[in-house]
Amino acid sequence: MAFTAKDVVTLRERTNVGMMDCKKALTEADGDMEKAIQILREKGLASAAKKAGRVAAEGTIGVFSDGNASALVELNCETDFVGNNPEFKALANQIAKTVVVAKPADLEALKAATIADGSVSVADAIQELFLKIRENLSLRRFELVEGTVVSYIHAGGSVGVLVGFDTDAADKPEFVEMGKNVAMQVAALSPEYLNSSDISDAALAEMKNIIVESSLNKPDTLPKPIFQQVVAKVLDGGLWSAEDVAAYEEQKNNKFLFNFLSKEGIAKLAEVAVANKDEFMSNPIFMKANEGRIKKQIKEVCLMEQAFVRNDVFDGSVGAYVADVAKKLGANITVKSFVRLAKGEGIEKKEDDFAAEVASMVK
Repeated sequence: MAFTAKDVVTLRERTNVGMMDCKKALTEADGDMEKAIQILREKGLASAAKKAGRVAAEGTIGVFSDGNASALVELNCETDFVGNNPEFKALANQIAKTVVVAKPADLEALKAATIADGSVSVADAIQELFLKIRENLSLRRFELVEGTVVSYIHAGGSVGVLVGFDTDAADKPEFVEMGKNVAMQVAALSPEYLNSSDISDAALAEMKNIIVESSLNKPDTLPKPIFQQVVAKVLDGGLWSAEDVAAYEEQKNNKFLFNFLSKEGIAKLAEVAVANKDEFMSNPIFMKANEGRIKKQIKEVCLMEQAFVRNDVFDGSVGAYVADVAKKLGANITVKSFVRLAKGEGIEKKEDDFAAEVASMVK
C-alpha cells in the first residue's frame, strides 16, 4: 500500500514523533496507518528498555482534586528540561486525576488503569510521551487522600503536599488560606509525624538513644558537672597529651576551652563519655538535659507542635494556629493527616565527571 507525504504528516500529528521516524514506520507498515502507529510504539518500547537503566531523578509532582478526594503522583525523567516541559507536567496531573477517579490499589494497578480523559492505559500514555521526549520516564509513586483536603505544589512541582482536614468550614476562604499555610509548612519543614502521640514507642526509644549518643559524642554540649566528671576520668587515665593537660589547666574556666584543645584531646573526651554511658544515664543532671533535647526534637518532627513558620500571620505552634482560625470562624477544624512528595527524593543521582570524560576522548 503506497503512502503520501500527507500520510506522514498525519502520522506525525497523531504521534508527535519525528517526520523521518514516521516515514520509516509507514514504509515498514506498507502504508497502513494503524500498523505504523503500532510499529512506532514497539520501537519506542525497545528504545525505552535500553534507557530504563538511566537514572530518572528529575521530574515533577502532579496533583488533582475533585473536592471529595485528592491525589499526588511523582513522574520522573532524566533532565530538568523535560521536567519543566508543559506536556510532561500535564501528563503528571492527568495521572493524578486517574488516581482520584480509579482509586488504584497500587502502582501496577494505576499503570494498567485507563488514563482520565483518555482511551489508553496510564502505562501507554507514558510510553507515548516517551516517543516524543526520548528520555527514560518513570511513574514512581502516588498518594490518595479522601475527604476535605488542601493541596500545595512548591516551585513548579518540586514538592507536593496534601493536608487532610475534618471541618465544617471547608467552603470558607479563611479555612482555605489556613490550609494552604499549613501545607506550605509541611513543604518547608518536612515533618515526620502529625502529633507526638503518633510516634511509636520503638521510634521514641530510638530517638532518645540517638540524642544520648549525640550528646556523649559532643562533650562541649554536656552539662558542666558531667563534663567535669569526664575530664577527671581522662586526667586520671593519663589519656591526654601534656599539651592538652596544660591547655585545660590554663583555660578550664574559659567558655572557649575547646578552641585550645587538640582534635585528639577532644576525641578522647568523647571516647570516655561514650564508654561511661551507663553511669551517666543514671545521673539526673544528664538525663534532665537530654529530656530537654528530646522535647525539642519532638517539636521539630511533629507538624502540630512545630513553630509556625508564618510568624507574620501567627506567633505560636501550628496546632495553636489551626485552633486560632477555628475559634475566629466559630468552626470545628481538625488536621487529620498529611502527605509530602518531593521529586527524586531518595534517588541517587549519577555524578558526571566531565573532565574525565573529555580527557578520555583526547587520549
